Parts: sequence; structure tokens; C-alpha cells
Amino acid sequence: MKILHTSFECYPIAKVGGLADVVGSLPKYQNDLGYESNVIMPYYDNAFFKRRKLRSEFTGVFKLKNELYNYSISTILIKSTRVTTYIVRVEGLLDRENVYGYDDESKQYIGFQLAVLNWLSISDKSFDVIHCHDHHTSLIPFMINYCDDYLKLKYTPTVITIHNAQYQGQFSHEEIKLIPSFNFDNVGLLDWYGSINPLAAGIKCASKVNTVSPSYMEELKERANGLEGLLRSESNKCIGILNGIDTDFWNTEKDSMLVKNYKVSNVVSGKKANKKEICEFYNLDVELPLFGFIGRLVGEKSADLLPQAIREALEENEEINVMILGSGHQEIEEQLIELKEELKGRFNAHIGYDENLSHLLYAGCDFLLMPSRVEPCGLNQMYSLRYGTIPIVRRTGGLKDTVVDIGDGGFGICHDQASVWDIKYSIGRAIELYKDVSSFRKIQKTIMKIDNSWTKSAQEYIKLYKSI
Repeated sequence: MKILHTSFECYPIAKVGGLADVVGSLPKYQNDLGYESNVIMPYYDNAFFKRRKLRSEFTGVFKLKNELYNYSISTILIKSTRVTTYIVRVEGLLDRENVYGYDDESKQYIGFQLAVLNWLSISDKSFDVIHCHDHHTSLIPFMINYCDDYLKLKYTPTVITIHNAQYQGQFSHEEIKLIPSFNFDNVGLLDWYGSINPLAAGIKCASKVNTVSPSYMEELKERANGLEGLLRSESNKCIGILNGIDTDFWNTEKDSMLVKNYKVSNVVSGKKANKKEICEFYNLDVELPLFGFIGRLVGEKSADLLPQAIREALEENEEINVMILGSGHQEIEEQLIELKEELKGRFNAHIGYDENLSHLLYAGCDFLLMPSRVEPCGLNQMYSLRYGTIPIVRRTGGLKDTVVDIGDGGFGICHDQASVWDIKYSIGRAIELYKDVSSFRKIQKTIMKIDNSWTKSAQEYIKLYKSI
């Protein structure tokens, strides 16, 4: 079986969020199971490509509205994952520095999909399944079944993975000509509440639809930014498959970004060495429990609650440190910067993204805060478990599927509401656990042994492909 993953992100080439981690890992594990799994993604004018030479594979032309675009397909073998990745370059459209944030993003997304389908239609390349990730590539199932230019691909099995249903890629009916010629009787497949909705079209037209955790699939049938009814009506082809993590890459014994590598047998000294590095650099107290947050500073992550929750928690508990790594809404960033000045020596924040620092925090923190309002799967809690850091999570989406509360015989700290009070109360519970040294150390060692690798999930995807 040959699988083609289509995505706008893939680690280590271009990463904005968890989508990149999934597309950067899942194909590797599928290949390890004996299948041929590849990735196709856009070219970016970034540091990754500037340091590497691509091998030319194919050139072609596609039409977008009334304009002709030349495109090229190149290949690169990602050594760390052993996955062949196809790179689509379109001058002026798919050769920019950033992944997202451009005014003509709908044109970019559709241009990428047209290049992929044009290539598959006229080259000798063929795949048994096309796996589309999020709305950026979710018009592919519609176009291969209904657009006149892609009759060769008609009935090719397709899978849509919804990584985050809040983002659907809507654009106006006035832009319908971005999509190649099709029988207009089928326009209803593109429409959802008066606009062209790529994610909705993908759900309607794909052979199968999945989300990145079972709980998130059930949640979307009640709250999906307008797609609830559609997902309920298409529930017979929908499934939730929990994400995994690349345990070769996320490995405390080999991670080159850590000050000291460690394993279960020396977790205490290993974590303390990494914690010391953080605390010395960010002016925190290595003798106190360290709470961390890693992620986007947006409402979905409940980041708007953090400034007040942290201030009140530190006022009530003098024996803790808090460190934040992330970027997002300017107002939240400004509040955290002010808090740095107000709570020097007890709180710090690095505004932005730093891969090395994230690894150091997973290793050095005692607890990881994830009070998310929405968390389709969440990978951070899996990384933290792997590194012996106890997650503090809200019961939602994949967090609900992967973290069991210590009160229920588990290994994490869970709360039900996205509120300042719940965050503070959970921090208080964590402090009590930290003081119980024997229980705390036992949980650290237990969570490092939990298997959240991609192996089981990769098998679930293969089963899904075979069903279509």
C-alpha cells in the first residue's frame, strides 16, 4: 500500500504547531510497518531549505482562475525519519518565508492542491490512499471526484484528518473560480452556511474522516464551530484515532537539547540538572517546584487565564516557580511581560518559540500546565510524561484520553473547568504531591514508562486505509 500525506506543515521542515509533529512522525511509523508512506508539502524560503539541495522530480503547469502557474516537484529524504518528502514550489505563491499569515492564503492553499493533483494526473506516480491534513488540503476529495481535469484520479480513496476544527478555510462564493471546472449541480458539496468551506467539503467528500483523539470526535458533534450537524450526519465514516509521539526523537537518553540525559533509574539527578539550567538562566529557585507552560498564548489554550491564575497562585504559595514559553495574542504577551517585572525571581516567560528551550522545560519542570479550553489531542502532555514531568490538564479532547487523575489511581492532575480557580486549585494539589516525596518520585518513574508511541496509532491508520 502506498500512502501520500498532503500537508502545509511537516517537522523538521516547517512547524507552526502539532500538525507538523504528526506529519513528521506518522509516515515514519507506517513505513516501519512495511508500507510506503510519503509526504507532499509546499516549499518555504526558510533556513531548512537554504541549507539543503533538492532533487528535481517533475515540472508542470496548472491554471488558477485565468492565470497559468509553473510548478516544480522536488524530493528530499528526511534522514531523521527516513521518509521521502515531495516539495511543491510555485514562484510567487509557494516560495514564501512563513507558513501562514498571507492575505491570499486561499489562493495558496488551492494552488498547492492543484499542483499536487496536476502532478498525480499526468505523471507516472500513483498512490493507493491520499491522506489530507486539515482544511489546507481538504478540497482534494472534492476535486478528484468532481473536477473535469482529474478524471484519472476519480474514486481514489481519501482520508481527512481534522487536527483543529476551529479553522475551516472559508472563502466567498465570489472566489468559486479558484476551483477548476466542475458540474455546478455539485456546488452544494462546497457550500456550508453561505460560503465555500473547504473543511466541510472534505468531510462530505472524503472516504473517511478522523480526528486526532476519540474524545475530540465526540466533542465535535456538539461543538465544532458550525460543523456539528454535518459531523453527526456523517458519523458513519468518522472515527477518532489518538495521536502518538516519536519516541526516537523524544528520548531523554539521547536528546541532544538537554544539559544532562537521563533514564528512569536516574530521573531525579537528570531532571535536577536540567531544572538548574533553567532556573539559573531565568532567575528562578531550583529548590522549589517548577511549573511550566509551553504553547500558543491564545484562548483555546486558556492562556488568557494564566496571568491572573499565576499571580494569585504565587501570592498564595510562596514555594513555587512558574516558567512560560510561548507567543500569541499581544495582550496576553504584554500581561506576562508585566508579570515578569512584578514577580521577579518567582516567575519568568520567554515570548516566542524555542525548540531547544521546550525540550529543556519538558525535562526540567516538575509539572506542566495544560488548562486548555480546546485540545484536539495534545502532544505536550505526552512529551511531559515521557520526560518525567507530571501534567496538570483540563479534561477535554485528547487530554481526557491520555491523563488519569491521581485521585482515580492515575498519574496526573485533572480539572473540569477552564477557570482561574481550577488552575489555582490544581496547582495547590500539585504542591501537596510534590511535598510527598515518595509518591512524587514513584509517579515520575511510572509516567516515563507509559507507551505513547506512534506504533499503535499507525496500525489504526493502516486499518482505516484498508477499510476503504
